[in-house]
Amino acid sequence: MSHHALSRSSFALALLIALQLFVSASGAETGAASGAVPAPVLRVYLLAGQSNMEGHGVVDLDDARDYNGGRGNLAKFVDAPANKPKWGDLRAADGAWAVRNDVFVSYLNEHGSQKAGPLSVGFAVYDDRHHFGPELGIGRALGARFDEPVLLIKTAWGGKSLAKDFRPPSAGGEVGPCYAKMIAEYRAALAAIPKQFPALAQHTPVLDGFIWFQGWNDGCDDKAAKEYESNLVHLIADVRRELGSAALPFVVGETGNMDNMDLRNGQRNGCANAAVAANTRFVATRDFLRKPEDSPNPGHGHHWFGNGESYLLIGDALGRAMGELVAAREQAR
Repeated sequence: MSHHALSRSSFALALLIALQLFVSASGAETGAASGAVPAPVLRVYLLAGQSNMEGHGVVDLDDARDYNGGRGNLAKFVDAPANKPKWGDLRAADGAWAVRNDVFVSYLNEHGSQKAGPLSVGFAVYDDRHHFGPELGIGRALGARFDEPVLLIKTAWGGKSLAKDFRPPSAGGEVGPCYAKMIAEYRAALAAIPKQFPALAQHTPVLDGFIWFQGWNDGCDDKAAKEYESNLVHLIADVRRELGSAALPFVVGETGNMDNMDLRNGQRNGCANAAVAANTRFVATRDFLRKPEDSPNPGHGHHWFGNGESYLLIGDALGRAMGELVAAREQAR
């Protein structure tokens, strides 16, 4: 090949490469100009457990016979002058319970009622707005932490144990039916987002974390209490594997209304186990337990005596812990 032919060939190749780069750059600019931007993110959190995750906190019931004159209900706590500066946002300007426009809840309760809507009171096991669970404090904390909208998917059933009902696959034995239901309901709730939350239909749901609040039934059985640490480690590992996120932030709330230290130590130690400790947080709750005589349901120690302050502070602590884990994980990326 002559020198002139080689020069012409090199020139043609250079021209072709330049043309391709120009077309590529023009396409990128056109795409940006036409609004081809990534879909906004919806931060999703899976909440699971037994009755205390379902929610037995009393909102405003105050008759003397069944609710101890309203002592310790949420309304009394929030409306106390000393608490208004911190918690007054839970009330709207007209005095009604506030409804958030950035945090949403999906919860199919054990009675078969599907609850779906913006966060407020009432996302509890009963078909009324007079009870609430940890989701109120959790959602409030996460909504304040992040700019993106938040969806809490709650899966909980009363009187269920980790040793049997929520038994994870890697623990051996029969997989607990509630473990399977938890995963199935989570996936069903994701699929239902366009129908239940039309305003979020164009968002991309991203699972940000898992919050576990359970333990009473295991604490009533010595064997189950002693095995709790091992079963919790299996639960954390299996949920992460099942949902495709090896580093999924995982928060565990202590069963602080119970005196069984085998159980409570198992919860703490399970979170610290080297196999799952990364992105896992144990949240102590014992300090949130109030006296029965200062609570709506003095005979219901298994439900924190129905104390509104207790449930609110528990949820707030769980939500703050989750927010810190998620933020730290994102900063490390």
